[in-house]
Amino acid sequence: MPTPLKAKEVLRSRYKIRRVIGQGGMGSIYLADDLRLDGRLCALKEVEHDRTLPKEMLKQAREQFQREATVLARLDQPNLPKVSDFFSIGDRDYLVMDFIPGKDLRELMIDARHRGTFLSERDVLGWAGQLANALEYLHFQEPTILHRDIKPSNLKLTPTGLLKLVDFGLVKLLVSEEMTITILQGRGTVLYTPLEQYGGDTGHTDARSDIYAFGATLYHLLTNHRPVEARELFLYPDSLTPPRQFNPDISLRTERAIIWAMSLHPEDRPQDVATFQQALLGDWNPITQPRAPLPGPSLADLVSSPTELALILISAGLVIASLILTFIK
Repeated sequence: MPTPLKAKEVLRSRYKIRRVIGQGGMGSIYLADDLRLDGRLCALKEVEHDRTLPKEMLKQAREQFQREATVLARLDQPNLPKVSDFFSIGDRDYLVMDFIPGKDLRELMIDARHRGTFLSERDVLGWAGQLANALEYLHFQEPTILHRDIKPSNLKLTPTGLLKLVDFGLVKLLVSEEMTITILQGRGTVLYTPLEQYGGDTGHTDARSDIYAFGATLYHLLTNHRPVEARELFLYPDSLTPPRQFNPDISLRTERAIIWAMSLHPEDRPQDVATFQQALLGDWNPITQPRAPLPGPSLADLVSSPTELALILISAGLVIASLILTFIK
């Protein structure tokens, strides 16, 4: 574990460290003042590469960081923090991003659980719509960018209600001929990580890997229960408790979309974010229609529910019986 920087240290004659706000195996994340822009706070993500690597591999890792930081700095989407700078000092690389004020969704979920309640489905689906916009933007970049660490604590809600997908720690760029490059080595957070991502950089991941983590995140936010790990799902396919058993106020449509996203095999999941968003939200746009009714269940949702299917069959039987009686008369 790298030794953290101290408060009041200044990097590049510009970034004055306030405190550590996050920590990982390859470095810390710091809150810092930008001395060139009065009043601007930023987040500095520190990367210290494995010192046991051969010199040539270490050189390649540093060059890789420079290339990928350049790609991230070009991103411009409302639900992503802006990467404004990157640099190296000694053995450490630094990525400078906007500091995002506000609570993350994990904190909001814990607050709700302490009150003995759940986050409202409307709020969660509204945040899901914003997250879908961010992921669709990343996945449509050239080359495609995967986040690979979607989870409640990486989703921050600003005081204005804007959702931000933070921490590019495990971002993966997909380039031609199946070659992949990754900013930091790692596999994501196990609760939200699909099975194919357990191989780290040796496993084949694509947009559907982010969709799995998206679904697992929604599962946790709406149920206050941790999603079953993918390894356990592999060993015990029936171990995933349907969300409505924890929170019966969740709609059939939402439950069905989440379970679909959390399918063990990528081929069984929604194939892109737009498909998952349609399954989850239908035509409801939470940004432009915040007060509109939540999307109703589709026919597939109704048929998948034994209770609803029984009601449909009973209703159909009554209609048929009524028509028969009318015809007889």
